[in-house]
Amino acid sequence: MADYLLPDVGEGLTEAEIHAWHVAPGDVVKVNQVLLEIETAKSIVELPSPFAGTVESLLVDAGQTVTVGTPLVRIADPSAPPTSTSPPAHTEDVATGTAEQGGGSDGPETLVGYGPRETVSRRRRRGGVHANALAPARPAPAPVAVPARALAAPPVRLRARELGVDLNQVRSSRADGVVTMGDLAAHASGAAAAPEMPELKDREYREPVKGVRRMMAQAMVESAYSAPHVTLTVEIDTTHSVDLVRELRQDPRYAGVRLTTLTLMARACILALREYPELNARWDGEAVTFRRYVNLGIAAATPRGLIVPNIKDAADLSGPDLARAVEGLTETARAGKSQPADQTGGTFTITNIGVLKVDSGTPIINPGESAILAVGAIRRKPWVIVTRDGGEAIAIRDVVTFSLSVDHRFIDGEKASQFLAVIAAFSENPAGLGL
Repeated sequence: MADYLLPDVGEGLTEAEIHAWHVAPGDVVKVNQVLLEIETAKSIVELPSPFAGTVESLLVDAGQTVTVGTPLVRIADPSAPPTSTSPPAHTEDVATGTAEQGGGSDGPETLVGYGPRETVSRRRRRGGVHANALAPARPAPAPVAVPARALAAPPVRLRARELGVDLNQVRSSRADGVVTMGDLAAHASGAAAAPEMPELKDREYREPVKGVRRMMAQAMVESAYSAPHVTLTVEIDTTHSVDLVRELRQDPRYAGVRLTTLTLMARACILALREYPELNARWDGEAVTFRRYVNLGIAAATPRGLIVPNIKDAADLSGPDLARAVEGLTETARAGKSQPADQTGGTFTITNIGVLKVDSGTPIINPGESAILAVGAIRRKPWVIVTRDGGEAIAIRDVVTFSLSVDHRFIDGEKASQFLAVIAAFSENPAGLGL
């Protein structure tokens, strides 16, 4: 019999919330079968079992926040325990992710292989906590009696939690008993006439800020009060970009891709950053670090808060590959499946506020970056155009507003304006994007 401990998932975090259990006492589990989901400050992470055995008991309840090393589940008759249960103690620098470990040069293993958290500058000591840590049975909290859990994918569980719906009460339409998003929606609509919710009786109620929302709040405060922001806006005719998207959707190279103008905006930014590398750089107070790569962040609003996953080495991708990367990144984010590694190392960010029917704004720069572009809603508007004979006429065109915020400590208004002008030119005449 052995206890499975909450591992360090490699984010430099010391605690996590038990989001959902996928097993119950008495279940027989296999190696790599998902035991539970935990919610960290960046994402929801699935924890797989490193061995086969029978679930003896669950030691913590869903919704409980526990620290790294806490026993989570007790497994009886484990048939494939990890090769090492007591690694040597090590000291980790959370700011850089480097580690010194006795007995060799390899760093500590992590369960899911995430990179280090970049925004923490303090040091902490940690000893003997291993990612796949199994420890001999020890005195632990009394097992929690948990009923059999309904079968459902993580996004369905997340939505049910937001709606306050017990998935065990939802009828599945599938033969295997798995509850789908449609089943949940049908149940929620049928429960619309349920008795009044307790919180509606109160004039006020409190909701704890945790996980992604807490991380977002800390990051925005850090950025807003450390980097002086300046924001520039420009309104442009993007009709040709809208037309190009329609054409590319018929191109076999883009088959199966839900192509939008966001891909064109992403390519325009990548090309403009080659000409104005300051907007892809990082200021550390002593020097400016210029990057020869672009990790393009796409801000995504999710039910758990705003996150900014990024496309690694986006400048190396072809047009079709960039389109697939943008689509995959946004879909993964909206499903709540973006992992911490996807959200670190960004160099420049685009926030598509147009999907929210907003025209412009003053976006806050993501920590570790120097600029962010907000793309507004594309609207049909009267626009003055130049006719073939050199005259002017008014026509209905597709118009969009770009809002660019930059770190004014080392990016002046001239550089920012020139960068914005390049993006505007590509949007007005996208033939040069090479898509």
